[in-house]
Amino acid sequence: MNCPCCSGKSYGDCCKPYHTGEKHAPTAEELMRSRFSAFAIPNGDYLMETTFPSKRKFHSRKDLQEWGEINTWTKLEIIDTPTSDQVEFKAYYTDEHGKPQLHHEHSLFRMLKGKWYYVSGKFLS
Repeated sequence: MNCPCCSGKSYGDCCKPYHTGEKHAPTAEELMRSRFSAFAIPNGDYLMETTFPSKRKFHSRKDLQEWGEINTWTKLEIIDTPTSDQVEFKAYYTDEHGKPQLHHEHSLFRMLKGKWYYVSGKFLS
């Protein structure tokens, strides 16, 4: 199976080791890719685990899981990585009503104890 993150690699050689906890994403961009794949699969546990600890109270594993399940995630496009802790991306998906959608975001990540975490994102038009 090709990895949902659009890296061109197989899932087993790309995001799966992050999802199973065998490895941790070495960069913010790799974490972003693995989080997109976690929406596509879906894997709400991984999405919560990779959210910065102080920000988890603003999210719900159940909601993240459902968001992954009700949408069909079709493509990830990395637009820019202006610094090591920032990623601008476009996530393409089809919503539960069959309508194509685009989620364009500039995300901030932070490393804590050798692991990258998603901190926050700003929606872009």
